[in-house]
Amino acid sequence: MEIGFVTSILDHSSFKEVVDTASRIGYQCIEVACWPNGTAERRYAGVCHIDVTNMTASYAKEILDYAESKNVRISALAYYPNPLDPDKDKQAATIEHLKKVILASKMLQVNMVTTFIGRNQYKNVEENLELVQETWPSIIHFAEENKVKIAIENCPMLFGPDQWPGGQNLMTTPEIWKKIFEMIPSPFFGLNFDPSHFIWQMMDYIEPISEFSDKIFHIHFKDIKLNRENLKKIGIMAYPLGYMDPRIPGRGDIDWQKFIEALDAIAYSGPACVEVEDRDFEGSDEKVMDSLQRSYNYIKQFI
Repeated sequence: MEIGFVTSILDHSSFKEVVDTASRIGYQCIEVACWPNGTAERRYAGVCHIDVTNMTASYAKEILDYAESKNVRISALAYYPNPLDPDKDKQAATIEHLKKVILASKMLQVNMVTTFIGRNQYKNVEENLELVQETWPSIIHFAEENKVKIAIENCPMLFGPDQWPGGQNLMTTPEIWKKIFEMIPSPFFGLNFDPSHFIWQMMDYIEPISEFSDKIFHIHFKDIKLNRENLKKIGIMAYPLGYMDPRIPGRGDIDWQKFIEALDAIAYSGPACVEVEDRDFEGSDEKVMDSLQRSYNYIKQFI
């Protein structure tokens, strides 16, 4: 298993500076943020460490040579938008950029893109499954043609009023995973599994590892701390950020030894990237670096 981190947290750093940080701490890989320039719409989104719109053979070589010189591998190109956005113009622009990310991943010999499946937050699950059937087969076919795997993260993208009521990512539960994988069968279509989202959904984050062992392409190491006093007062139907807080590994409710043992049991040997969304480590470069160092030190003891 390769330990890495999602580069979005280093939003003020260049690609080379990100690689330098990974190398200095000891990370083996990085999941590189590849949003279109100037598109930040939420925290940790809109970061661009590799400009896929201007990818050339010489640019790709420069990226790969520098990463190799520091013994750091790119685990995936990351772009987490809403490909099922009800705004058709935004949806078209999103899919167009996603395909550019796929092509860049091929050129960089990364062959992995991490993303969301998306959701129309105003429609129910059944209606969104129909949207998936309309939208995603052609995207997966495009990825297959280019031999690039698509790994969908299981974050519901439902945190506050902006994503209410249904959230902006449908691929949130094993039951829905089954339906979508049956709908679009492909060895290039799988999961970027983040156990933290199962914590606040009150779900089992261990059992799906064996059940979906052939579909887990990428892992996120992020923790969640439930605020049980708030939960008593507002319940699970409230905005989720009212009763939970994202944390770096070791500061939340995940049993990381148990989680990593379950990955070992399926012989998972792919990338596992820390995703920092812990507000206690915001506000300065020093705090951000501390979050990456602490996360590495904590996770390393189990691997």
